[in-house]
Amino acid sequence: MARATGGKAPLSLPVIDDETLARIAAGEHSGPHSVLGHHEVTVEPIAKPVVVIRALRPLAESVAAVLETGTRIELTHIGHGIWEGASLGGFADYRIEATYDGGTVWSVDDPYRYLPTIGDVDLFLFGEGRHERLWTMLGAHRRSHRGVTADASGTSFSVWAPHARAVRVIGDFNGWSGVLHAMRRLDGNGVWELFVPGVEAGSAYKFEIKTRDGRWIEKADPMARSTEVPPATASRIDESGYRWSDSAWMTARAEVDPHNRPMSVYEMHLGSWRLGLGYRDLADQLIGYIHELGYTHVEFLPLAEHPFGGSWGYQVSGYYAPSSRFGSPDDLRYLIDRLHQAGIGVIVDWVPAHFPKDSFALAQFDGEPLYEHTDPRRGEQQDWGTLVFDFGESHVRNFLVANALYWFEEFHIDGLRVDAVASMLYLDYSRNEGEWEPNIHGGRENLEAISFLQEVNATAYKHHPGIVMIAEESTSWGGVTAPTDQGGLGFGIKWNMGWMNDGLRYIAKDPMYRSYHQGELTFSFVYAFSESFMLPISHDEVVHGKGSLVGKMPGDPWQQLANARAFLGYQWAHPGKQLLFMGQEFGQRSEWSEERGLDWWILDQPAHRGLFDFVAQLNRVYRDHPALWERDNDESGFEWIDGSDSANNVLAFVRKSADGTPLVIVANFSGRPVGSYRIGVPRAGRWKELLNSDAAEFGGSGVGNYGEVRTQDVPAHGRDASIEITLPPFGILYFSPLD
Repeated sequence: MARATGGKAPLSLPVIDDETLARIAAGEHSGPHSVLGHHEVTVEPIAKPVVVIRALRPLAESVAAVLETGTRIELTHIGHGIWEGASLGGFADYRIEATYDGGTVWSVDDPYRYLPTIGDVDLFLFGEGRHERLWTMLGAHRRSHRGVTADASGTSFSVWAPHARAVRVIGDFNGWSGVLHAMRRLDGNGVWELFVPGVEAGSAYKFEIKTRDGRWIEKADPMARSTEVPPATASRIDESGYRWSDSAWMTARAEVDPHNRPMSVYEMHLGSWRLGLGYRDLADQLIGYIHELGYTHVEFLPLAEHPFGGSWGYQVSGYYAPSSRFGSPDDLRYLIDRLHQAGIGVIVDWVPAHFPKDSFALAQFDGEPLYEHTDPRRGEQQDWGTLVFDFGESHVRNFLVANALYWFEEFHIDGLRVDAVASMLYLDYSRNEGEWEPNIHGGRENLEAISFLQEVNATAYKHHPGIVMIAEESTSWGGVTAPTDQGGLGFGIKWNMGWMNDGLRYIAKDPMYRSYHQGELTFSFVYAFSESFMLPISHDEVVHGKGSLVGKMPGDPWQQLANARAFLGYQWAHPGKQLLFMGQEFGQRSEWSEERGLDWWILDQPAHRGLFDFVAQLNRVYRDHPALWERDNDESGFEWIDGSDSANNVLAFVRKSADGTPLVIVANFSGRPVGSYRIGVPRAGRWKELLNSDAAEFGGSGVGNYGEVRTQDVPAHGRDASIEITLPPFGILYFSPLD
């Protein structure tokens, strides 16, 4: 078939069959670049190759390719809105110029003249499920991309959709019509790609996917690094220009083991700490507050994008996108940078266990199960109305492992607290008989999830020394914090849910009945060193009708606050790290709700300010005394004095630093002071009352042991030396040696 070539004699160019032209025109072809763009062809009788240029311009009256030299090649319509022409001058950069009814002219660079932006190494690594920087390959990336002789600025789009028949990019840059931006499938793994010149950062976009059963569906980008503000659901093209200033923090972090360093964590929901604050607004206020309280770390409830604010971020739709509710990704970088410069570590909750069913996101991403397990017995979490990742699928695992590394690398966070680990470990988690399928050995363990957790922990620790991986795991699964090469899951720290449940159950009882439940307070010491633990009083304990921490305490308001001080003193003295949810540091009485801020006015009440001051003093004592953290994971750092005095509701124990320096802890959970109480101590000499939860400055009754206490040569609790002290009601005492 002869084709015109811009004023020259017609050439006999290769013929494209009508079905292919129709599919290209409809944006339904998996390889549009094979037809559109510029291609070298052989045309008889011309001796040298000819470059044919094809472009899709439906409804145009005329179309031309304007070369970088200024040469104009008029194209001929060959069917279905596709135009074609030829150049004898070889490859050149060009623009497509189309004229429409009424004389409107539209000139734009041609996305189909560019080679792929993804190389063979990237495709191979992803094919193997081992691309540890997957966010640099998939998603939307502003870049300069080489044409023939010059670079062009634009955005490359790529997405994994193996079941799709076709994929198109839609966005505010093309009027949300993807006909002119159909993507090409690069490989058998289902990676689709397109470079679109001229598309700028901040543009909104989605992928339009044709499913195997012929439906067109619209999906947000799973690898998007920014999103529209919910309830809008489109992804946004992000281009970071942030310059970090936390090099001193990052260098020092890499040189220490955080598992044997002080770690007291302030857990917070960013959106309801103080209403209306974004990432940048939060920095100054939060840093001042954390410094006043003396915490070492802040832990944010999930920051990844989520459609429903009432999920607190635990139902994630955008794993690589910080929630746009509070600002841009660079705004979050600013907050973390400022926290680091202020000497405060940052932990973020991470949710690889499950994701929501929202139709715009990961659920049935390319028209059928992809990220979720295909078997609903493994692929659905009915308690939460969510879907469960297919942990045995290598590309899904790659998506999640790379996501963990992304938060460490791109946002410099210091730890991930992994949510709902128990739901991942057990195939029968919250399922009745017949609703789950055993593993290949007939057991209830989710072998694929176990392998995934081992992989993500080992990989994170390998690449980012000084970080910490924390498991929220609520069962007696063995080896959660054991190394992966010993068959463990490889976490650094596990939440001690047993301590939390037993401790809260004990402290909620009226003091007159506590003597019958001393074991609930002391049982955690039996297994305190079986794992590396964190002791949490988290957001889950102050919602859904559970009330606040102070509200759980028996007695009148004074007794409730006294109980709270004693319990927190016990928490900080117990082996393990500590975590306390926001508001409990000053005794908020109302149950937490994400829809309103904390009850800051309560700090104006002296009794509640006393609790705040006590927590601040707790943190100062904790950080200054290695006995409280240096041997957290070593049973030689702890010894009982007496845990059996249930008649008095008293327990006493010793914490020891690496050099053997002891601290003596004595707690009286009865409602009455106990005078002349004898305690055996590790060494003779003078002892100082370092901390007293009943001190008047904290709102207490002022009962205690002022100044120093000298030992007497009176044996007690198996020790030659002892001290005689007064125990305040609902009080805890810390003693340090002066000699």
